Amino acid sequence: MPEPTAPLWTAQEIAVATGGRIEGGVFDASGLTYNSREIGPGDLFLALKGVRDGHDFAASAFAAGAAGALVERPVDGGPCIVVPDTLKALEALGAAARDRAPQIRRGAVTGSVGKTSVTQAIKAGLDLAGPAHASIKSYNNHIGVPLTLARMPATVERAVFEIGMNAPGEIAPLSRMVQPHAACVTTVGPVHIEAFADGEAGVAREKAAIFQGLGPGGLAVVNGDIPWADLLHQAALHVGARVATFGSEPFHDARLIDFAPGPDGARVTAEVWGRTHVFPLKQSGFHWGLNSLAVILMLDALDVPVETALAALAEFEPLKGRGETRTVHLPRGAFTLIDESYNANPLSMKAGFLSLGARPVERGGRRVVVLTDMLELGDQSEALHAGLAAAIEAAAIDTVHAAGPQMRHLFEAVSPERRGVWAETAADLAARAGDLARPHDIVMVKGSNGSKASLVAAALLRLEQETGGG
Repeated sequence: MPEPTAPLWTAQEIAVATGGRIEGGVFDASGLTYNSREIGPGDLFLALKGVRDGHDFAASAFAAGAAGALVERPVDGGPCIVVPDTLKALEALGAAARDRAPQIRRGAVTGSVGKTSVTQAIKAGLDLAGPAHASIKSYNNHIGVPLTLARMPATVERAVFEIGMNAPGEIAPLSRMVQPHAACVTTVGPVHIEAFADGEAGVAREKAAIFQGLGPGGLAVVNGDIPWADLLHQAALHVGARVATFGSEPFHDARLIDFAPGPDGARVTAEVWGRTHVFPLKQSGFHWGLNSLAVILMLDALDVPVETALAALAEFEPLKGRGETRTVHLPRGAFTLIDESYNANPLSMKAGFLSLGARPVERGGRRVVVLTDMLELGDQSEALHAGLAAAIEAAAIDTVHAAGPQMRHLFEAVSPERRGVWAETAADLAARAGDLARPHDIVMVKGSNGSKASLVAAALLRLEQETGGG
């Protein structure tokens, strides 16, 4: 018979790590979550306080099979560990998970664009190399990072963590919590700039703060092609880290030589640590040329051979809402839908236009973009939206559909022959999905998650069923 699996945490271990007291009996926890709707049998329920008080959901968590709860006051339904502050206790549990397994090689990723996809691509390489652990669902904030740490089994060999921010001062403490052996900044751009008095410069300094968690001799992986490369480099050197750069120039440690997109992905030619590699990707966006190099450098720093990294990249599929491509059948033919609806900012918009412009279109088809508002751009929002018109013209995008008051500025800035449909909201535009695409088109949907671009993507996908095109 197979040996029983050791619990992720025992009640005694949780109490020691958090300084809490056990009430109602001991238990073993196989997982942990703060969402009572995600509870699985044997999980520890975290009664965090936010918009809603998690303590109010403890009973339903126990009914769903929770083994115990981490609480600030005793609750009915099952055993508890009582602490003064559940968020502080979660942080302490994350630190305990890190400290009890010093053999685990840890990586951390941030960036204005691409951090989730790069993190998950690194995880794909870690999985091929041995037992691994990683962030899920963009769990990259003050709750997601300690939660991901606390969920880390002591038996894995490697782990990678995504670290994000919405305001100044958030990244450094999260990186210090992870204490990564290698940390990467994918790129820096005008994202969350409304939170910084000096705009993009402030964003760059905040992203550079990820290096503050590196120990002596840790590796900082830096995008050498961006204007903020020197700032990032100096920030890494300031904490005693080594630096590896990726970019398109010959002096970079990982150099992109060629990126050739095709209908099913792309082929990359690159030189890494002096060796030339040619490898396929299932990603067709031009930004994946540099992203793939960041992945390779991070995996190398986590003791994963480059051959394993290339094998992982070759099989890594676009994530949902981040470049996922589908064929939508209509009665008179099919169109291609590229779903980039999860997030958007000026950098990723321009990269998306460039990639779409490079794709061949069937006779009678168009290159179409369906765009919703980019958010958190502060007083630069109007100019940054309108400023995308030049990138659309340069990429030879045929038709622009748009929704939202900010995208109205772009819609009016593009040449009249490129204007399609504009609507006040994404829901209004989704209601006109039948007017947005024709057979043989390639249609990219992109916008910030908060402006509901996903509604339009879903409506375009439903056209197949609604028209009987399948």
